[in-house]
Amino acid sequence: MLIQLSDAGKRFNRDWIFRHISYQFQSGDSYAIIGSNGSGKSTLLQVISGSMGTSEGKVSYSTNQQDIAPDAVFRQISIVAPYLEVIEEMTATEFLTFHSGFKPFIPGISIAEIIDVIGLSSHANKQIRFYSSGMKQRIKIAQAVFSDCAILLLDEPCTNFDKTGFALYNTLIETYAKNKLVIVSSNDEQEYHFCKHRISIADYK
Repeated sequence: MLIQLSDAGKRFNRDWIFRHISYQFQSGDSYAIIGSNGSGKSTLLQVISGSMGTSEGKVSYSTNQQDIAPDAVFRQISIVAPYLEVIEEMTATEFLTFHSGFKPFIPGISIAEIIDVIGLSSHANKQIRFYSSGMKQRIKIAQAVFSDCAILLLDEPCTNFDKTGFALYNTLIETYAKNKLVIVSSNDEQEYHFCKHRISIADYK
């Protein structure tokens, strides 16, 4: 999988969030988008995901040297972000089952096993609305990491996590995301310490 930004820029009204980004993201590699709060990290991640268009330049996607249409690339992407919510009236089992109907999970692991891996087996049949914020974040992480997608986008993925949550996050990335194209948007090095490449949003103002 290859994502290529060509002289990409995004603005809101007259304010440029970033400009002139030309960069390639490739499968099997990991990237961090870093910068201060409000600098445009999440905006860049949304542009990369195809959920937000560029104001100039373009974003293109390909796999095995075959182009993927921008409106079809969502099938290749799983994402964790603070602005994305889970369905709180569902239990963890129901939610992950529902999600798998849109994006199947990686082969060889059941939903019950996923819930066990993230430490929520004893809460599997409890409605998510009764979960703590950290437990809800574990569900968000699970639906993204275990999705059978080539691209994993992580926007502040450890929000509401304690020390145990951070340890779980690192284990999930190391175990289940090795062959994916991973992009992390964060200003916390604990969330992107494993990334081989780092892109400072401040360099594109």
